[in-house]
Amino acid sequence: MMARSATAPSLRPFLPADAATLAALLRASVEELAADDYDDAQREAWTSEVDDEEAFGARLAGELTIVALAEGEIAGFASLRDNAAFDMLYVRHDLARRGIGSALADAIEKLAAARGTKTLNVDASDSARDFFAARGYTAQRRNTVEISGQWLGTTTMTKELAAPAARRAH
Repeated sequence: MMARSATAPSLRPFLPADAATLAALLRASVEELAADDYDDAQREAWTSEVDDEEAFGARLAGELTIVALAEGEIAGFASLRDNAAFDMLYVRHDLARRGIGSALADAIEKLAAARGTKTLNVDASDSARDFFAARGYTAQRRNTVEISGQWLGTTTMTKELAAPAARRAH
């Protein structure tokens, strides 16, 4: 039985100073965790999207982005685009399968529901498809996306979110 991390990660909002660290985390995560699903050229194309760290930081700042910390260090991040789409979810490869991705996904789903989102969408990579399926996302269609001359497969998936519990008046 694999040990889970002793404590749940703490979550905080994205800060502009995080951009370079999150870009490096994304690169390492894709390189290590997506190697079974995408070849070297595909992974290189995928990670090239963060080569312009200023643009990547602006993208993160323009979305609702949360950062997970484990033992005081950045362990992962996730972002919600337009209150309707799970845009990114990445965990440090050496901390994968320890509940960090689940904590981030729980937070994004709760935030989206609190903002009135009824159905959350995600274009899941082949490496993340099973993770999202286990969380109740249903495959809608298969996609191929061109990035820097490489074609990558993804699956559009959706999940119906529970309405937030009504607050009681005091």
